[in-house]
Amino acid sequence: MPAPLLAVDAPSMLFRAFYALPKTIVGPDGKPVNALLGTANLILREVEVHDPRAVVLCFGPDAAAYRTELYPAYHAEREAAMPDELPHQFAACREFFEAFGWIVTTADHLEADDLLGTYARLEADAGGRALLLTGDRDMYQCASENVTVLYVKTGGGKGAEEVGPAEVRERYGIDPALVPDFIALRGDPSDGLPGAKGVGPKTAAELLREHGSLEAILDSAIRERRPALRAALIEGREDLLAFKDIATLRDAKVKRPKDAPTDWLGAAAAARERGMKKLAERLEARAT
Repeated sequence: MPAPLLAVDAPSMLFRAFYALPKTIVGPDGKPVNALLGTANLILREVEVHDPRAVVLCFGPDAAAYRTELYPAYHAEREAAMPDELPHQFAACREFFEAFGWIVTTADHLEADDLLGTYARLEADAGGRALLLTGDRDMYQCASENVTVLYVKTGGGKGAEEVGPAEVRERYGIDPALVPDFIALRGDPSDGLPGAKGVGPKTAAELLREHGSLEAILDSAIRERRPALRAALIEGREDLLAFKDIATLRDAKVKRPKDAPTDWLGAAAAARERGMKKLAERLEARAT
């Protein structure tokens, strides 16, 4: 079995690590390095379990312009500014993680999840396997025979949860390809998407199993027997189609990464330079 590609939703991991570890973890300059340390540990845990052929960290804007144009309230509830202790850690990511032998890639006009989805497709099309390390359940749409979502729960300390097609069907009652349709109907509070009025996950899954897609549901809405649901679907048609478009990943137009093994000694040196003594020692031991 070929070694998988590990694609990482880097902003998601950095924010989780920042809030999970104390800001008193600082480098020689006295600035916090908690997000960098925590993200390194999250990724290394999966590297040691899965031995990927390469690791690629994906970055992008919090809200792609085309998504806010489709629905201005998209991501509107999210905190606009980063905590003061985090921007310099984002800025240090490329130098720090490239020292691990990992690839750092950024999309200017698309979000990190679009990059993850594109890398997953490229890897599967080439006959390989992809692992997507993320805290975003939107990525469940990528789950397939050759793509596994490594879902990191907030506050979870036991590693990522492996999510494939069977787990998506168990959780949502639909196939992974219908996740954008499901999100459109059910809504996604974390993204500021309200969904169809009065429609929860059970009804969303029921409608999709019956009709097969959001478009088919909306085309048949006039025949829906439940008055409140019929009104919600008919009146919300344009918004619901926009929600699906927002939840559907875009092609980031990147190339499939070449093999790039983890550089344990390079990683150790980068960790030691930033005052991460225990991590450096662990990496040095791994190199021997």
